[in-house]
Parts: sequence; C-alpha cells; structure tokens
Amino acid sequence: MLENLNIALIQSDLTWENPAQNRINFTKKINDITQPVDVIFLPEMFTSGFTMNASVIAETMQGETMQWLTKMAYKKNTAIGGSLIINENEKYYNRFVFMMPNGNYKVYDKKHTFTLAGEHKVYRSGVKKLIVDYKGWRICPLICYDLRFPVLARNTENYDVLVYVASWPKPRVLAWDSLLQARAIENMSYCIGVNRVGLDANGHEYSGHSIAYNCLGESLCHIEAHKEATKTITLSKKHMLTIRKKLGFLNDMDNFTLHYP
Repeated sequence: MLENLNIALIQSDLTWENPAQNRINFTKKINDITQPVDVIFLPEMFTSGFTMNASVIAETMQGETMQWLTKMAYKKNTAIGGSLIINENEKYYNRFVFMMPNGNYKVYDKKHTFTLAGEHKVYRSGVKKLIVDYKGWRICPLICYDLRFPVLARNTENYDVLVYVASWPKPRVLAWDSLLQARAIENMSYCIGVNRVGLDANGHEYSGHSIAYNCLGESLCHIEAHKEATKTITLSKKHMLTIRKKLGFLNDMDNFTLHYP
C-alpha cells in the first residue's frame, strides 16, 4: 500500500471528433510528464470532445484507443483514466476506463446522461458504481453531469479519492467549482476534477478549472483557466485518515440503498 499517491491532471483542448489526433496530442502530454506518477487523469470523451455523433466516433473495447491506453500505461508504468465513446452490443456508452500498467482495466459507464444536450437519447446510462482498488487506494471515478447528483457520490464504500472527468462548459463553471468542493467536504475524501478547455464545434466554450481538494475542502492545486497544462499532486492517506478519525463525520451519515433502473 502506498502512503502517498501521486496523480497527474491533464487539462487539454480536444480536437473535435478526431480520435487519432487526440491520441497523438495526449501521447505528447503524457510523455512530457517526467516525474513518477501513479495515476494520470484525462477529460471526458478525451478522444472526440462531447459529441452526440456516437455512430461515427464510437470504438469497441478492442479498438485503437484501448490499445493506445494499454501501451501508454505500460510504457509510463502508471494507470491512466478518462472517458471515451464505446460501442458494445450495438449500444453506445460514455465510458470511463481505468487502465493499469499490467493491462488490466476497470470501467464505469456514466450514470447521469446530460439531458440538456440530448445525451440520454444517444448513450445508455450506467447501472453500477465503480470503486477501483489500486496500490492500496480506493478510487471512485464519475463523469461530468454526475457531479450534480450527490447521492451517487455518497461515500458508503469508504473510498479515498473521488474523481470527476468532464466537459463542463464555461457558463456554468461556478457550479463546477462549488460542487467539487462540496463533494470533498461531505464525503471526507480527496476530490479531483479534470475538465477540458477550448471551443467545440457546437460553439460551446470550456474554461477548465481543473482542481484537487483535500477532505476538508481545501484546494491542493488548480490549473489556470483557459490554459492547457498538466499538474501533479501528492495525496496523503495518513492526513485523510487522521482527519476522518478526529472528526468522525462519516459515522453519522444517513443509511440508504441506491436503486438503478
């Protein structure tokens, strides 16, 4: 078990509906990380931007991006996580993949599809929350719109790190900032948000605001708005467990059962 977990957040622009070019761009950004890291997080739909054109962009779980993730994780000896569009049994999913250096991976399908953009008409909603056990840390990955729904994120599984990968637009970035901090505080966990920047083909602007909070809601690092950048952060399990033991807030949480449709 690692006492400290080193995480890299890559805040990047995305080339619209061009997986090959996005893989090239992220290859360079990942290779430019010179210090050892345990996990690298990429934004939502990192191969395409937030598109509803799934029939053209979707790949399979044996496709080029999965092969690329396998290769990059092995080469850098680090786990890599981000979401992409997957076609499985003729159904489309906005799927987060957590690829480990040994080629094993875990997946989470976005539970709350973004109805305002019609995502629910194209993509199937996920039916299972994911907790990844990695190097003695328990990591809960969620995707963008999931951030608005605290019940899904409630820390009933005793996770250590909550991660949101996103294409969260600039006009509502105040909600992004506020809810990420709230999720850290209410779940007494590290909370990380990795958002894209740039302008997509639909005219939506993304300002980034990628950030990491500790279990008290204190900012550990943030990436400047509208800038492509990579930031690394070290998470301390000892600090988190000490605060949890001292305050004990998680012991008093409400009991509930989450039912999926």
